[in-house]
Amino acid sequence: MRALSRFRLARRCLAKLCLALLACWLCPGPASAETRVALVIGNGAYASTAKLPNPSHDAEDVAASLKRSGFEVLQGIDLRQTDMQDLTIRFARAASKADVAMFYYSGHAMQYNGVNYLMPVDAVLSDEADLKRFVRVDDIVNDLQQAKNLRILILDSCRDNPLAETLKRSAGMTRAASIGRGLSKVEAPRGTIVSFSTQSGQTAADGNGRNSPYTTAFLKHIEEPQEIGEVFRDISSDVYDSSGKTQLPELSLSIIGKFYLNGPVSVTVAPAAPQAAPRADPCAAAEAHWKAADGIGTLGAYEDHLTRFPNCIFATLAKARIEGLKQKVALAPASGNARTAKDFDGNWDVTLNCPPTGKAQGFTRALSATVANGVFHADAQSQGAVNRLEIDGQIPADGKTTLSARGTTGASTYTLNNLAPGSPYAFTVDAQFDRTRGTGKRNEARACGLVFVKR
Repeated sequence: MRALSRFRLARRCLAKLCLALLACWLCPGPASAETRVALVIGNGAYASTAKLPNPSHDAEDVAASLKRSGFEVLQGIDLRQTDMQDLTIRFARAASKADVAMFYYSGHAMQYNGVNYLMPVDAVLSDEADLKRFVRVDDIVNDLQQAKNLRILILDSCRDNPLAETLKRSAGMTRAASIGRGLSKVEAPRGTIVSFSTQSGQTAADGNGRNSPYTTAFLKHIEEPQEIGEVFRDISSDVYDSSGKTQLPELSLSIIGKFYLNGPVSVTVAPAAPQAAPRADPCAAAEAHWKAADGIGTLGAYEDHLTRFPNCIFATLAKARIEGLKQKVALAPASGNARTAKDFDGNWDVTLNCPPTGKAQGFTRALSATVANGVFHADAQSQGAVNRLEIDGQIPADGKTTLSARGTTGASTYTLNNLAPGSPYAFTVDAQFDRTRGTGKRNEARACGLVFVKR
């Protein structure tokens, strides 16, 4: 009898153990979540230049959106130099432990000699040394690379920076100094998405509403359950359309595989029969991609569209565009429009003609100039009103630039603009180069004509 009781007790214990194991199998513990971190900065309350109305709102709204998408957000608004540096250091440490890292910035930025800088609200820019107070975009890119899976860099900051003019005047004595419009292009490293609010070398609009045009589009699409590449293509397409086709974001992607910040979630409960998953529409993103490609208008952009969407609605039009561009290249003469700044490299003969104004004596000077890697320099020892004259500047791919000229008045009885003999003076010259000939003129009161011909 006792043996029977022990058998029944053991059987009940075994049954309870089996039920417990079954419950553990059916209800597993929470899976390890993907770690996401973002640094969001909005700088608008600048002390030394005009304030920007949107960045604080942009940063607040972007931070709230990213939190809904599972990001741990480090947020800063109207940051001074020390605060901005501290926050970027915290972000670098967090990115090293994250699967996904994102950096978003709205505010003033600028490029100098091809390097992009982000500007804290207390920054001043009296000369090149002050750039050390700024945050280098290259450093942010390096911090992002520590994340394991996906890195995203977003700069809604391609606005005209008034302080750049101050630096340009200070750098007038530096032969190789180059201060361009907007930002220089950043190529996305592997596993990275880089999105600028407009194309490199261009400036973006601030907008009239609560958010900038780029951030408005970003907030519209970033939480959608789409693959991340398609999300950013849709953002670019929206900005392009809303700006009347005048502002096209610069987008560079170097990702392998598909990533979702808010991917679709499906639950399957013992279907009666297996069902084939619906096939994705291969042409779903063709229209948005075509708008971006057609906005760029280059042979490479059209060929990229044809490679991605060979059987979609815009394929025939892409082929026509490619054929037309190839015919233009075949028929173009050797002295066609310049494509890169290096096309201007070589020796140039320059003639500077400044007529007399008031008491200032006029002068005409012939100079020999060289262009190397797109950097223009002319230097001449002369006699008369101008003892020495130098003209320097960077020539961009379109040939349109502003050259910086400086000189020293003669040491005898000659004067220039009522300056004492031996005094230094400076002015700027707006110029448009082409492969064979260009003309320019000074943009100040005493007009100087500049003619230059490539040898």
